[in-house]
Amino acid sequence: MNAALKGTWEDAVCWLRKQPEQRQLVLDAFYDDPLIAAAERYFHSSEWEEILRLLSNRSGRALDVGAGRGIASYALARSGFEVTALEPDPSAIVGAGAIRDLVAESGLGIDVVEQFSEQLPFDEATFDVVFARAVLHHTRDLENACSEMYRVLKPDGLLIAAREHVITKDADLPRFLALHPLHHLYGGEHAFRLDRYLAALRQAGFRFTEVLLPLKNPINLYPYTIDRIREEVITRCSRRLPIASILRAVTPRMLIKLALSVATRFDNRPGRLYTFVAYK
Repeated sequence: MNAALKGTWEDAVCWLRKQPEQRQLVLDAFYDDPLIAAAERYFHSSEWEEILRLLSNRSGRALDVGAGRGIASYALARSGFEVTALEPDPSAIVGAGAIRDLVAESGLGIDVVEQFSEQLPFDEATFDVVFARAVLHHTRDLENACSEMYRVLKPDGLLIAAREHVITKDADLPRFLALHPLHHLYGGEHAFRLDRYLAALRQAGFRFTEVLLPLKNPINLYPYTIDRIREEVITRCSRRLPIASILRAVTPRMLIKLALSVATRFDNRPGRLYTFVAYK
C-alpha cells in the first residue's frame, strides 16, 4: 500500500478483526470485544503475573503511557494503583474513547489524558510507577520520551518499558517492517537497536536498567508460555507417530526453559521483544 493511502491504527485493527485466519492474533493482542473481558484476560495473563512480580512492594500513583485500549491501566487499577492513562489517540476502539468506556463499565478510577509521551502534562516527581507497554519503539523522539518519563517519576520510582521491538542493526528495520502484520496498513511501526534504548534511558538519568531478554522472560514470551511451547513441540513431533503421551513423559518444562535459554544466545530476529526495568 502506498504510504499516502495508509489508514489509521483504528483502521488497521478493524481490518485485522475481519480476517478469520487472524482470530488468534486478535485474541493474543487483546483487540477483541467485549473490551472488559479482554482486559480481565490480560489481568490474569502470564505477562501481567510477571509484571506484578516486578511491582511487588510498590504502590501509589501509576502512569500508563501509550495506554491504547486500557488493558494495562485496568490491570494496574485492579492491582491497587491510582492510575492515569495517557493515550493520544481518541479512538473509541483502540484509544482514549475505549479506555473511557472501560472505566465506565468497570467502575475503576482511571484518569484518561490525551497526550503524547514526548510532552507529559504532569509536574516533576508525580508518579511512583511509569508503565509503557510497546510504547518506546513508537515514539517520535525516543530520547525525549525517556527524559519525560524520568522527569515525572518520584525519586526511587520505577519505569517498566515492556515488549519493545529490537533490531541488531539498522539495516534489519525494513525486514521487520515487511514482516509486521499491520505496518502495511497504517505505517506506524518501528524498532531500535538495543544500545539505542539503553543509551536513551541512561541519558535520561536512570541509575540502573535491568534488561529482560526475549526468550527468557514471560513478559516478552507472551502469548506463549513454557507449557504452551511444550505442548506445541509435542504436537508437532507427534504428527507422524502417535507418541504424544511418551513425549509428555520425557519432555519436562525445565528442558523447554533450557532450550529457550540456549536459543536466546542466537536470537537475531528483527523485531524481537525486550523489556527494560529502569530505576530513578
